[in-house]
Amino acid sequence: MQVNTSQSLPQSAIDLINKATQNGNTPGLINGKPASSATQTAALNQNEFLTLMLAQLKAQDPTKPVDSTAFLGQLAQISQVQGLAQLNDSFSSLSSSLTSNQALQASSLLGRNALVASNGVNLGTTGAISGAVDLPQSSGKVVVNITDASGAIVRQISLGPQSQGLANFTWDGKTTLGTRAAAGVYKVEALYAGVGDKATAAGTLINSTVLSVTMGAGQAGLTLNLSGVGNVAFSNVRQIS
Repeated sequence: MQVNTSQSLPQSAIDLINKATQNGNTPGLINGKPASSATQTAALNQNEFLTLMLAQLKAQDPTKPVDSTAFLGQLAQISQVQGLAQLNDSFSSLSSSLTSNQALQASSLLGRNALVASNGVNLGTTGAISGAVDLPQSSGKVVVNITDASGAIVRQISLGPQSQGLANFTWDGKTTLGTRAAAGVYKVEALYAGVGDKATAAGTLINSTVLSVTMGAGQAGLTLNLSGVGNVAFSNVRQIS
């Protein structure tokens, strides 16, 4: 913005000129970028810009008036910068609102059961283990093998014919002999009769109680601490009950 300072200007306009040129910034811009609400100390707001523009018109050289194209360009520039600043503030408010809503939703998950992909469970001294087999196709025979740390099968659960999708199962914690299995970590493996009745592995999911919820920073999202499973990203949860 060019102002003929040979004409008499009010002190307020001179102060605005000094502010606009502080640190070599263009009015409404900081280091060549739109000014945000946190960096407007050396930038002009819309009212100040218009005040300075009126001073420019009053002090212009009558023989060389301000080009109308430049005038409209300057006006469009400050409007655009002001709009971007307001948009940034709106997104900041939306982000805070979403974070608060996420915290409220997280608190409602405590004590609920989450179905997550897992091939291992931690069996306690009491209680049963429930889960599901993720079948990519219908099958005439589906079995779930529970194996100990040595790889020995301690229990085989037959689910019979199942349709494509999730096939639920429950392990009561007992071995094939009908006695309670020792507390500890066990592996869960699912097999189904595929093409030509060939045994094919399928994914397994385990139901577990949500003990706590951690809210991550940025895009980390929610992390669930599940009983017997450990920490699992909320995005990996297939079902909440």
